[in-house]
Amino acid sequence: MNNKFNKLTLAAAITAAIASQAHAGGYQINEQSVSGQGYGHAGRSSNINDATIVYGNPAGMSFLDRAQITAGATYLNVNTDISNVEANRFLDSGVATGGAPNGNQIPVGSIPGGNAGDMVPGTPIPFAFYAHPVTDQLAFGFGVYAPFGSKTDYEDDFQGRYFGNYTEVTVVSAQPTVSYRFNEQWAVGVGVTYNQVEGELRRQLPSEATFNPDLDIDSRVDGDDEAWGYNLGVIYRPVPETTLGLTYRSKVDYTLEGNFSATDPLGNVVRADTASLELTTPETVNFSVTQQMSDRLKLMFGASWVRWSQFDQILVTGSQGDEITNEQQNYTNAWAFATGGEYQLTNTLALRAGVTLDFTPTNDEDRSVRIPSDDRRIFSLGAGWSPTPDMTLDFAYSYLTERGTFVEQERSDLLASAATGGFPVGGANYSADYKNEAHGFGAQLTYRF
Repeated sequence: MNNKFNKLTLAAAITAAIASQAHAGGYQINEQSVSGQGYGHAGRSSNINDATIVYGNPAGMSFLDRAQITAGATYLNVNTDISNVEANRFLDSGVATGGAPNGNQIPVGSIPGGNAGDMVPGTPIPFAFYAHPVTDQLAFGFGVYAPFGSKTDYEDDFQGRYFGNYTEVTVVSAQPTVSYRFNEQWAVGVGVTYNQVEGELRRQLPSEATFNPDLDIDSRVDGDDEAWGYNLGVIYRPVPETTLGLTYRSKVDYTLEGNFSATDPLGNVVRADTASLELTTPETVNFSVTQQMSDRLKLMFGASWVRWSQFDQILVTGSQGDEITNEQQNYTNAWAFATGGEYQLTNTLALRAGVTLDFTPTNDEDRSVRIPSDDRRIFSLGAGWSPTPDMTLDFAYSYLTERGTFVEQERSDLLASAATGGFPVGGANYSADYKNEAHGFGAQLTYRF
């Protein structure tokens, strides 16, 4: 194998890394509040329940009456059904007949392997926030949470393994925050975010024309970076019963420094290199309104917008600064809408419910086996129990169902080696229908000082 094999493999691996992170935005993590989860995060920017408002809207801290800490987690259990699979391998017709490569690939059979689905492991998503009113107008806070993340882990012989069989990307943010309330109607807040991103992507490469999974070469890339961003928030209460909130979260620019390796089944490293890529997670805007209908009932509505349209291409450079790949993505701006309510059943027990519609920024042409997601609906139930005025326990359950979607991918850059003069003589395609659903179980503790 030669340098051309290395470049083709590295380009594919890092392209998958960027696509995965982008789809993490389409699969954006909303689990920064279990109390908010109960009503579908409909009042994310306007409903001030506890210290999770540090994330929801930094302006809201100044409406809290005393210091408090909120910590919790949501456990996500994702199920995926894969059907109507077609996975074929291709070989250069000249090589197939024992001659020299001629650049014309023909089908030579199906790709060995299976499609078990359920490739997303169960994952807990933790968070913690602290809010401290200093005066009647000024408050400080701090939060640690995960705004983006994704993980898929297919079986070893997955038929789509040449397009991706393992993806793990995690972004963790730490946010110091300050809020100031001008009067009973207006408040503003700002938070600075320190963000760390880590990722690992794997896919397989066939080492011979039968595409035997036991002989595949394991190709993987990992990398990390850290960067800064910020949040801005405004709260307006035209009357005591009505709260309007608006939150802006900035884009975050990363330059990931990664390592690439390709390893054969015997553990020999076939190729290794470094690579650099620039990645921007997009800015988001959330607006919500909370209306106190009576002493016991309040209703909420929220809308979120994510500026995915700026993510139009993938540009990867190699160790010498050369361009490895430049591919169009053509993402579109994405919206999500939520409505929900909370009913104070007793002095110590509040019941919640909500519905969310979340639209994907991805398109049918570029959808990948790594994160094969589409538009989704989320139905949520929750409860908050306060056994004492100082402590509240929140619980929530969400059911997520996605619109059935499909993946169609193909490539013709396989089986490049020294024996073929560095010329790729093999290819593969994979198409399948995907149906995803998920269950989210959340628990959270708030303690007030």
